[in-house]
Amino acid sequence: MAIRIFITGGTFDKEYDEITGKLYFKDTHIHEILELGRARIDVSFRTLMMIDSLEMTDSDRQLILENCKNVEEDQIIITHGTDTMTETAKVLANGNLEKTIVLTGAMIPIKFGSSDGLFNMGSALGFVQSLPHYVYIAMNGRCFDFDKVQKNKKTGVFEEVD
Repeated sequence: MAIRIFITGGTFDKEYDEITGKLYFKDTHIHEILELGRARIDVSFRTLMMIDSLEMTDSDRQLILENCKNVEEDQIIITHGTDTMTETAKVLANGNLEKTIVLTGAMIPIKFGSSDGLFNMGSALGFVQSLPHYVYIAMNGRCFDFDKVQKNKKTGVFEEVD
């Protein structure tokens, strides 16, 4: 069975406007990420939204949950902004789905060339295929239970918490 990837935006998919110096959304980079990673697994994807996670609302999180409920795949990856990733993960966990859901993101946009996004996506693809049904966050080469992780805003690294 295919792995479903839901795209929600976040730094992962941001572009840089050289004239204004601002980051913005144009389109997802999932195609090139999978191509660069030479992924040879069956994936299907859908863009649900292209927003910064700081702008994500409760209704956006419900949309993500409903999409996870309504797909036949039981292995799901969600690209998400890192600032509120744990909030969305909690909503998904409260949905009590019999699915393996892995949220991942990037601290640096894919288009910058030095992004951690390619590595994080590769890790998420491995984790979603090998872990039991639950909600996880895959960042920095590690996989965390949704409720045992936080983003250290000083170091930009996700860390395990009790």
